[in-house]
Amino acid sequence: MSDKDSPLNAHGIELIKALAAEAASASTVSITTGGLGEGLPSSVPLAFDRKSQAFKSLKGLIEEFRQAPDRRKGTATVETLASFIELTKRHQDEHSALFGKTMWPDPKITAVLDYDMEGVPARNRSHRIVYAFPLTEEFKSWVGANAKPMDQEIFAAFLEEHAAELAAPTDGEVSEYERLFKEKMATPSEVIALSRHLEVFVAARAKQGIRLQSGERTVEFAEEHMNAKGEAIVVPGIFMVSVPAFLDGDAVRIPARLRYRVGGGKVTWFYQLYRWEFYLREQVGHDLKRASEETGLPAFEGAPEEGSPA
Repeated sequence: MSDKDSPLNAHGIELIKALAAEAASASTVSITTGGLGEGLPSSVPLAFDRKSQAFKSLKGLIEEFRQAPDRRKGTATVETLASFIELTKRHQDEHSALFGKTMWPDPKITAVLDYDMEGVPARNRSHRIVYAFPLTEEFKSWVGANAKPMDQEIFAAFLEEHAAELAAPTDGEVSEYERLFKEKMATPSEVIALSRHLEVFVAARAKQGIRLQSGERTVEFAEEHMNAKGEAIVVPGIFMVSVPAFLDGDAVRIPARLRYRVGGGKVTWFYQLYRWEFYLREQVGHDLKRASEETGLPAFEGAPEEGSPA
């Protein structure tokens, strides 16, 4: 039998090779997504591997050749409210939204730039700007020493160091807090005068403390080697602190109650910031409102949903 008459002639062999190669190769198919839910393209390209009889995604292969991101994502962190507002205005669209966590200890405002559109499928929610209200060193000092007893010399030095953060009370503050605490409110000069008197009596022995009808208190001192001599200083009950809580932010006004204890000839001093968390939350609320007004975006108290993991 000649090769020409053989069933496996050259043409047949080539045909078999071609069929075998086609069977082993992958082909591209397009799958429509109608009825599979929102957020999908109308069709999805897939590779069908005939050898393994499996479909494989082409996304990874295509992404290798991408020259720019398919969408904005990630979180930017800013240090001031002004920077937060300006950066949000640069990237926002009509569906962006602001979320504010106003409670201590970690207040913050988050702009979700790709937030969900009303009445349509969800977006990615993964492009964000966060302003975490960095605290000033001055505010940290006042909160850190709040209600902590101090020796007379240390307390006098503390008042001197923070003299610039003492504020003159308004008529409304005097009326409100003197009535509330039954104490006399001091001016900044009176608080500074107190700190200087304390420095004078550092080496003296405290005799007693007396409450006056005016709401003030006095502390009497006696020199260590002059028992017959005693001096008294007037101690106001309340003073106002005005200190920026956040970097480049507005000052927060907080009333502080002044306290002392006399025992064993020694005076221990401390102050108590009145409802300082409330005043801080109030300031964060004002800043959230300001950010909303200047960006034109809706603001909500709370936290946004988790962003897309993609």
